[in-house]
Amino acid sequence: MKKIASLLSVCALALGLAACGSDDASPKTEDKKELKIGATTGPYADMVKEAIKPGLEDLGYKIEIVEFTDYIQPNKSLGNNSIDANLFQHKVYMDNFAKENDLELSDLVIVPTAPMGIYSNKYKSLKDIKDGTSLALPNDPVNLARALKVLVDEDLIEVKPDVDPLKISEKDVTKNPKNIQFKPLESAQLPRATDSVDLSAVPGNFALAAKMDLQDALVLENMPDMYRNVVAVNTKDADAQFAKDIKSVVESDKFEEVIDSKFAGFGKPDWMK
Repeated sequence: MKKIASLLSVCALALGLAACGSDDASPKTEDKKELKIGATTGPYADMVKEAIKPGLEDLGYKIEIVEFTDYIQPNKSLGNNSIDANLFQHKVYMDNFAKENDLELSDLVIVPTAPMGIYSNKYKSLKDIKDGTSLALPNDPVNLARALKVLVDEDLIEVKPDVDPLKISEKDVTKNPKNIQFKPLESAQLPRATDSVDLSAVPGNFALAAKMDLQDALVLENMPDMYRNVVAVNTKDADAQFAKDIKSVVESDKFEEVIDSKFAGFGKPDWMK
């Protein structure tokens, strides 16, 4: 009887270990080799296609690029796991969107980003602008903050110190010696606005979508990293192997070579300098 009991105990232990081994063998997020990466149609979908996808394929991944035409669905799709990562937004926008929509998102790595520029069909230099010059600029707070910062950097205006970039508006301008007339518009309308106003502050992605040359801007913003686009993932996946591999591809020499050859004018983040 003792031998039978002992044998049963050994079998039970073996079954228990086998069960644990079965759990360990189940597929894990970090083991996945098929990825869906979302990006807005235009330069950032192109960046995934030209500069990120090839590197991941070299590591054995199968990549599907999912293109979006708005700034809402890429994060919604990430949050419900329809895609594994996205590239279209900067960290300020990502953090605010995640907070407002109860999502847990993390940025993996900052990528080169098309800078906002001040464009004009009337002036050749910002030094030439006259009193009362009209300026079209984005009407959403984050891009408005970027436009106003360009004007501050060019010594054209002053704004309240330490103003919240998510709540800034033209009312926060404290000095405007050229009496610039601000014309807030939807960002998508800003490229066309160059025909009806003296100056237009156009975010880089909208400029490129409208076939504008970044180098034609009177001035390009000195973009802080917090306004450069990031590759984002769900926070639960931030330490997954696929996330580490995406980061390693973006930080590779091959990635920078593609940026230099096919994305001229894109401002590089501090880590690339």
